Amino acid sequence: MQFSAKVADISKQRSACSIISVDAKNGLNGSGKSLDESTGGMIAKILKRGDLGAKPGSTQLINLMDAPSERVLLVRTGKGLPSQAEFRKLALASANAVKNFKEAVSYLCEVDVDEADSGWKAQQVTLAAGLASYRFTHCRTDAKPLPLAKFTVHAQDRKQLKSIQRGMEVGAAQALGSNVARDLGDLPGNICTPNYLVAQAKTLAKKHPKLTTSVLDEKKMQSLGMGAFLSVSKGSDQPPALIAMNYKGGKAGEKPVVLVGKGITFDSGGISIKPGLSMDEMKYDMGGAACVFGVMNALVELQPSINVVGLVAAAENMPSGRASKPGDVVSSMSGKTIEILNTDAEGRLVLCDTITYAAKFKPSAVIDIATLTGACVIALGHHATGLYANNDELAKGLLQAGETTGDRAWQMPLWDEYQSSLDSNFADIQNIGGREAGSVTAACFLARFAKDYNWAHMDIAGSAWKSGAQKGATGRPVPLLVEYLLGK
Repeated sequence: MQFSAKVADISKQRSACSIISVDAKNGLNGSGKSLDESTGGMIAKILKRGDLGAKPGSTQLINLMDAPSERVLLVRTGKGLPSQAEFRKLALASANAVKNFKEAVSYLCEVDVDEADSGWKAQQVTLAAGLASYRFTHCRTDAKPLPLAKFTVHAQDRKQLKSIQRGMEVGAAQALGSNVARDLGDLPGNICTPNYLVAQAKTLAKKHPKLTTSVLDEKKMQSLGMGAFLSVSKGSDQPPALIAMNYKGGKAGEKPVVLVGKGITFDSGGISIKPGLSMDEMKYDMGGAACVFGVMNALVELQPSINVVGLVAAAENMPSGRASKPGDVVSSMSGKTIEILNTDAEGRLVLCDTITYAAKFKPSAVIDIATLTGACVIALGHHATGLYANNDELAKGLLQAGETTGDRAWQMPLWDEYQSSLDSNFADIQNIGGREAGSVTAACFLARFAKDYNWAHMDIAGSAWKSGAQKGATGRPVPLLVEYLLGK
């Protein structure tokens, strides 16, 4: 989609649809008033009919016969000064209402928002438009991309234009990254294999000189002692891969932030096989890897002056005569031995070796992103990503980035009292800690391999995709991570 910012008179601006706000008393913003005057008060007359709902985010589409704008979309703002969360609702409601038009102009940046400037508003409006325009088309012969190809954000004057342009650029990159992650997540496991992810990483690096890609194959991982990682992939005919995407936008020698994405391209559970109901959704078990790809795509668009490494632990977890069995003991790259009590707790096995491998890059921080536990869904539902961290500053930065973007996280405990549940009679550590606090003990497992870093773990099992009639990847937490990295 093409995004642009523009200073223009709404009464003269040609558009398929103009988006304007309406307050609780049917008051219009500056551009709305101008458009109403140019149409002989038609908008005010229509508002008096009461067809526009009173609830904030309600929309009403009006066809204009004799105006440069073919249509106008009215969006209710509600009473008082909208909060940031309320404004995001307006942005998303308007984006969904215009996504079937070829082009639209938003005047929502004229709305005053509590503790938000025009750049932030432009970022939210653009992000919402980019997300609303997504449609998965890869495997359907009857599916066509949504027609919205051009989206313009209105600036009131030249002074405001620069701020809006910057906000728009960030929002567009966050939307792009989110939609890349959604595309990868929505692909079926027979297409999106570890080798497919390798090809995607190499293609991205060829397009952007600041990005390089390297890949560890099975033989190289064996030589490095990645027994935990390889214990997951050995039941599959698909070879594993550890992909490293290195974005060098900062100074040479400047320590990078390392993102680690769990990339189980399909998770059957292995020998500890999952129930058949909804097992198809286990194609989303590479949501962390998809997020890393999304972030790297956003970074090469924005070109920030930072160094970031994206590590993707790609494997398929399948049952076979070669697969790991409950009770097996494997050695990790760190030297720690692990008793595998449940082969469906495989994400932490590929992640622990990848977190250890991250030391190669001398990171300033390591952040892993993983659809790790159903327990996190029970704890937080689908609204928040579970956040664990061994460093308060890192946790605060991630939480604030989530609040800024609306891609929210909630910090969970990482107390030493939980560690004893991982004690094993036969190895240094076991890979599950029992039914209680399953998300916490999974994070505690990973924490044992991240002691040398400022480290955070993001459990996205509840936020990476939706089930039911709206089944599909969400692209989260790409906006949060891009926001955090830009703050660096």
